[in-house]
Amino acid sequence: MTLVSTEPQRDVFFVSNSVDELGGVTSWSHQMARLLTGRGHRVHVVGITPSDVVQELGEVAYPMTTLYAGQPPRPGRAREASMREQAVRLTALFRAARPGAVVIVTQVWAMEWVAQADTRGLTVIGMSHESFEYSKASSRFQRVRKYYQDVDRMLALTREDADLWIGQGMNNASFMPNPLPFMPDVPSPRTEKAVVSIGRLHDQKGIDMLLDTWAEVAPRHPDWRLRIYGSGEDEEILKKQCTALGLDNSVDWMGRTSDVAGALRGGSVFVQSSRGEGFPLALMEAMATAVPCAAFDCAPGVHEIVHDGEDGLLATLGNTGELARRLDTLMSDKELRDGMGDRARINIQRYTTTEIVNRWEDLFSFLER
Repeated sequence: MTLVSTEPQRDVFFVSNSVDELGGVTSWSHQMARLLTGRGHRVHVVGITPSDVVQELGEVAYPMTTLYAGQPPRPGRAREASMREQAVRLTALFRAARPGAVVIVTQVWAMEWVAQADTRGLTVIGMSHESFEYSKASSRFQRVRKYYQDVDRMLALTREDADLWIGQGMNNASFMPNPLPFMPDVPSPRTEKAVVSIGRLHDQKGIDMLLDTWAEVAPRHPDWRLRIYGSGEDEEILKKQCTALGLDNSVDWMGRTSDVAGALRGGSVFVQSSRGEGFPLALMEAMATAVPCAAFDCAPGVHEIVHDGEDGLLATLGNTGELARRLDTLMSDKELRDGMGDRARINIQRYTTTEIVNRWEDLFSFLER
């Protein structure tokens, strides 16, 4: 049954780099769009450019708009002229909204276009879906400071990250965790001797470090397999690394999957080897499926989701030997992983969709005052 909110029904715009690119921000945007639509709000998802690698969205119950038919011109006068032109389109969308409308900019690159549009009378929220430290190591850091400085609220994913942004002079910073992506009725039985990884085959996800980790673990557990779900630009070089490490007989390259819950139910341990994250959905999905996690503690969102030693095990970022020991601990002790998996499924429910959507609606009302 759909629960209609007692909050005012609003027009809500989600503005991202693309409406359907592969990645967690897109998944989050459409999950929130569905949830807010279910509460009676009128949602519109806007992207700046089309995607090179498209995520399957299925049917959507709200409009989607992409500003450019291709990529915008290179920086220069032509780029500036095109941005002004597309800002006019954004302004037209925003002007058609009812009073109390909210613009949620999910990625700071997209904010460069929103900043040129007329947002008078609208609440504008800018988001960073990565940790403060990971952002600081990229070009996005200065763009956040520039383009989110004057929005109504700049949202990080954890209180720890918000405090760090405040320390940079972003006094409008606060935080909002991600909602639980799903809560499967049937958890993993944790009977298969399989460790599961789910994520893009991209440097950020650290699959190269995972293979180095597995090279230490696999000889001690010859009856276990590592299943790597995902695709990406690093696939060829990672498979070569796998072969060079002598791991071809214990690693399964599963490709992309549209059945994340099914993939997780087929595993007894989940591993995340990322160099950087925000509030990782994959960890939440694994815990909801009652699969205990071993992960690099690469962001505040990771140690907020996983209670180290209670419902999962964390290792120092980049220390593959330590991550190997965490995996070995879970793989060697069925009673331990069963206990951690059961506690993970219970603990992760503090991020239910109802709780998080209520927090969003409370924020809308607070910022409208």
